Amino acid sequence: MKWFGHRESGNMEDRRGMSGGGKAVAGGGILAVIAIIYSLLTGGDPSQLLQQVDTGTAQEQTRPLTSDEQELGKFMRVVLADTEEVWGKLFEEQGMTYEPPTLVLFNDGVSTGCGDAMSAAGPFYCPEDRKVYMDMVFFTELQSRFGAKGGDFAIAYVLAHEIGHHVQNLLGTSGRIHDLQQQTSESGANRLSVGLELQADFYAGIWAHYSEQRNKWLEAGDIEEALSAANAVGDDALQKRLQGHVVPDSFTHGTSAQRMMWFRKGFEGGDLQDGAALTE
Repeated sequence: MKWFGHRESGNMEDRRGMSGGGKAVAGGGILAVIAIIYSLLTGGDPSQLLQQVDTGTAQEQTRPLTSDEQELGKFMRVVLADTEEVWGKLFEEQGMTYEPPTLVLFNDGVSTGCGDAMSAAGPFYCPEDRKVYMDMVFFTELQSRFGAKGGDFAIAYVLAHEIGHHVQNLLGTSGRIHDLQQQTSESGANRLSVGLELQADFYAGIWAHYSEQRNKWLEAGDIEEALSAANAVGDDALQKRLQGHVVPDSFTHGTSAQRMMWFRKGFEGGDLQDGAALTE
């Protein structure tokens, strides 16, 4: 992805290297795995990821960022800026104003408007403060534990998915679906959740479609990186890897095939109406 030289967003807080941002969960191991299952590429219900606790500690810098971390931060600012451009134009075409979210990079834990995130929770969107939170250790887990390809566009895809949840929040989609979830069975609520998640994948594809039109910055293999990430974290792939069998009624984010299909549909078609039926 040829991202150098592009505009960087100012809507980012880099809390990496800070302490006191949140409360890490004791136990590690299986707790971290559970957190990753629920948080991979989702921005799902933050109550599944967060513990409502008051750490009573303030953030303070504990170490300087490495050169690689600094470069990754610049990359995230560039991608975030491009999502602002794409969604700003799409909202304007619909007679609306896009309100950009803030991206927060963190490690070891973070305080949010939805509570305090567990260590290694991975990426998620908090509708209460309209911020996207990303623990960058997630991408090492994505490769080493779940077999996804690496690459900068895989990271861009994850961010674009979380921005998709912000778009749903602005449009009132997520609030409407969450209200419906309170009125149905657990399996019915899960199906509604799948629709939200697949639509966020679709919105990530929409961003990639218009971003490439604007910038011509994708390189060979970039789309495959995104599809590999989507494939690695489908509900069926995760369940089979972690428990040896698949329980479709418990799916909350969609199968690997569905996640890849909806991202590709957004990328290839670029028509927002193509994803509307997912949350109707």
